[in-house]
Amino acid sequence: MAKARKNGLYTGISEELSALMRTGWADTERHDLTPDPQAPYAARRRAALSARFPGERLVIPSGNLKARSNDDTYPFRPYSGYVHMTGDQARDGALVLEPRADGGHDAYCYQLPRDARDNDEFWIGYTAELWMGRRRSLAESETVLGLPCRDVRTAAEDLAASTAPTRIVRGVDPVLEAAVRSDETRDDELEEALSELRLIKDEWETGEMRRAVDSTVRGFTDAVAELSRAVETSERWIEGTFYRRARLEGNSVGYSSICAAGEHATIMHWTTNDGPVRPGELLLLDAGVETTSLYTADVTRTLPISGTFTAVQRKVYDAVYEAQSAGMAAVKPGAAYRDFHEAAQRHLAARLVEWGFIEGPADRAYELGLQRRFTMAGTGHMLGLDVHDCAHARTEEYVGGVLEPGMVLTVEPGLYFQADDLTVPEEWRGIGVRIEDDLLVTEDGHENLSAALPRSADEVEAWMARVAG
Repeated sequence: MAKARKNGLYTGISEELSALMRTGWADTERHDLTPDPQAPYAARRRAALSARFPGERLVIPSGNLKARSNDDTYPFRPYSGYVHMTGDQARDGALVLEPRADGGHDAYCYQLPRDARDNDEFWIGYTAELWMGRRRSLAESETVLGLPCRDVRTAAEDLAASTAPTRIVRGVDPVLEAAVRSDETRDDELEEALSELRLIKDEWETGEMRRAVDSTVRGFTDAVAELSRAVETSERWIEGTFYRRARLEGNSVGYSSICAAGEHATIMHWTTNDGPVRPGELLLLDAGVETTSLYTADVTRTLPISGTFTAVQRKVYDAVYEAQSAGMAAVKPGAAYRDFHEAAQRHLAARLVEWGFIEGPADRAYELGLQRRFTMAGTGHMLGLDVHDCAHARTEEYVGGVLEPGMVLTVEPGLYFQADDLTVPEEWRGIGVRIEDDLLVTEDGHENLSAALPRSADEVEAWMARVAG
């Protein structure tokens, strides 16, 4: 019996009500399902993971619901490594790769099955289907995922009973984590491998990235079209406008949108989004649509709220645009990952020396990192299921590695002059500019997936005039 809610209006369930609720339900098992298009790609990803850990059991949980407040939970978002290896998004699940004596692994998925109708939990439990919606049956999941599926309610006991050497992704499912015998170093190596296997996107993933970026471009256009409403209200209007597009065409936003007007544009991760939107100032919009398969875009444009840059705003914007162009030119197969960052940052260091904001010469300023007072962050990152994708990969495979076809990354230099920075002239203070695009490394260079959005100052002004009117 499910635990009753404290202070609920009903104090119990009569036998008659229980009997009534357990009868009269149609058989809704679905027999028309087909394998998910991602299933064969996920199988190849599992094979690659299997090859890295012969003879060891691997456990990759999906995660559990997390409380937002009291009995309200956050929308569930599964662990990205689980999604990548299965194509599944179910909560309370786990992928297990079981080592075979003759080599390789057998893969199966633990899933939370449908609620049985022979007890009351299907309609009164905290996570009951009649409250939260229908789940797939185990048989249905087997068809969709192309994997054998087992009841997750036995998973902890099953894993605890095994003596096979086991690795598990930590910090995702505390119950499963407590059931296995493993050590932190070996578990970290599993998470590293899961990140590294996402560095190069397969054909299916590349298609999802295009979908995410295309929806994001439409979301930016929506925001410009409704800019006058934001002037009447606040940054929240921009946030809501973009979110509407993300929910209409995808799962949600891929990360908290940054809708930063005025001096808020100098704050790298401004997500409060409650400030005024004033003509004459800039709006820095950093946002991305997450597809229904959970791949996200990550794009930034900095827009003159009045439709036209001032002289100082344009000077800053042009410097960032030129730095981004230099960084993008360095994105090609065989190039060191750090090359695009260095190209953009060296350009910004030279501009800051030229303007007298840091001491030159420019090469010395760059080597000492003096430009970081005004550039703050690195120039980009990998992109995919996470906005900062592949974050647990080994350094030598990520920032110390080389670019290969199929990698997707952002190039996003910026300049940020804080409102209280007395080292720059007053008219520069409170100006923040970032330009960010999503690039796919190709066999002969790169493709800018977000090229449909204008980049140069002249193009931005012309676009805003067309869209905003």
